Amino acid sequence: MDSLNWTEGEAQRAGTEARAWKADEFERLVLACSPRVAVFDCDGTLWGGDAGYGFLAWSLEQGLVSRATSDWIDNRYRAYRAGQVSELEICGEMVQIYAGLREQELQAAAQRYFNEFVRGHIFPEISKLVASLKTAGVDLWAVSSTNRWVVDEGARAFGIPQERVLAAEVRVHGGVITSELKDVPTDEGKAAALRRVGLPHPDAVFGNSLHDLAMLAMARCPFPVNPSPALIEEAGKRGWGYFRPAAAGQFEAAVGGE
Repeated sequence: MDSLNWTEGEAQRAGTEARAWKADEFERLVLACSPRVAVFDCDGTLWGGDAGYGFLAWSLEQGLVSRATSDWIDNRYRAYRAGQVSELEICGEMVQIYAGLREQELQAAAQRYFNEFVRGHIFPEISKLVASLKTAGVDLWAVSSTNRWVVDEGARAFGIPQERVLAAEVRVHGGVITSELKDVPTDEGKAAALRRVGLPHPDAVFGNSLHDLAMLAMARCPFPVNPSPALIEEAGKRGWGYFRPAAAGQFEAAVGGE
């Protein structure tokens, strides 16, 4: 869910020696890796902004949950921003709040939200790269701590099949959403989720924040994309470069309904 976008000046102030790749160099390096499997984080990597929080705020405005639940998750998110609630906790709670609703309703809401507020923020360079990888027969995966409903819509836009999406989700019984968490892939949980599906060492991994570091580190070819200063610093320590899409600076931290 952490998908803040940064300027080059902020990257330099992070005190790193990681080298920025130009678009053509980045694509050449990815294709030279000859991946059979490529794994992508979503928010901040495939598109600009934080669609996880954006969908949360938008769905509350749409009245999809009660006022009491809305107030509760708002307070929890404020606590998360203050460092009092972990990434793992808040990403799970941001899915659990929809317990009792029919999944079909959330799927329709996610489709509307993605088409209205996220599709236009897809990074063109990444879209082109993913298309090239798909044409080459590469198995594409999406791994995200954002809710499964939104990530499914995003993955569909990139031609990533639903069965290769690993995202924050709860169990659904009889078409009704429960509060029983099924998975919340973030930090080491992203690497664990990949191992569970038989991908302990994916060929290429793309991510934008420290929450992606564990799965970047397990890749044969790690590719930081639109990285936060903390990830740039870590990339410098590990001898990685990074790529920042041209449109990255145009998007705010949250993809909301403004």
